Amino acid sequence: MKDQQDAYGHEVYDYLKSGRPTSEIVERDDGFVDISSGPPAYFSRYRDWSPREKRALRYVKGRVLDIGCGAGRISLHLQRKGHDVLGIDVSPLAVRVCKARGLKNAQVMSITEIGSELGKFDTIIMFGNNFGLFGSPKKAKQLLKRLHRITSDDARIIAESRNPYKTTNQDHLQYQQFNRRRGRMSGQLRIRVRYRTYATPWFDYLIVSEQEMRKLLKGTGWRISKTFDGKSGVYIAVIQKST
Repeated sequence: MKDQQDAYGHEVYDYLKSGRPTSEIVERDDGFVDISSGPPAYFSRYRDWSPREKRALRYVKGRVLDIGCGAGRISLHLQRKGHDVLGIDVSPLAVRVCKARGLKNAQVMSITEIGSELGKFDTIIMFGNNFGLFGSPKKAKQLLKRLHRITSDDARIIAESRNPYKTTNQDHLQYQQFNRRRGRMSGQLRIRVRYRTYATPWFDYLIVSEQEMRKLLKGTGWRISKTFDGKSGVYIAVIQKST
C-alpha cells in the first residue's frame, strides 16, 4: 500500500501522536458517504469494550493471529494476558502504531497473503466486523480453507459481523437491492476509506447475517459453536474447527 493510500494508518498515527479525535469517511460505490466513530474506538480500553467482546474473548486460547489488528487494541490485551500474538494489517502505519504501543509481533500483510510460513495458530481473531475482510463468498470459502490448514486441530475463529437486514435506512435497503440485481450478496459492500488527503483503494467488504455465515462455512471445515449478539444486529461468532 502506497503512503497516499494509507488513510486509516494516517488517522490512527495522528491520533497516537496528538491524542486529538479525528474521523474517517467511508465512501460506498453507490455514492453513499458515512463518518466513522474514529480513533477513540480503536484505542479504547478493555473496561470500555462491549459485553459481547468481553464474553467472546473468554474463548481465546493458545497462539493468536489477529487479522486486521488496526491500532492493536485486541492484540495488546491478549499479549498482556500471556498469549503469543501476531497482529497483521494491510496498513503500514497501523502496524507502526501497534509496535509503538508495545505489540511484539506485527506485520504488514493482507488476509490474502496469509500462509503456512506464519506457523500454526490456535485462535484467529477478526473483531471490528473483520469477517468482512473476506470480501466475497468465493474468497471467504477459499480463505477459510486456508485458515483451516494453518491452525491446530481444535482451533477457533472469533469473528464479528453485522446482520445487514436489520436496518430501516432506505439508502442501505436500496443498496442491498442493487447488489442482488448484479449477482452479489446483499451485504457485499464496495467501499473506500478517506482521511484528510488520503484515500484507500476501493475494496470489497462482506457483511453477513448469522444464517449467511453458516452457509459460507459449509464445506470449509468450520462451524459456528456460539454467538454473542449486540446492538443493531452486530454479533460475534465463535467458529470451531471441524475434524
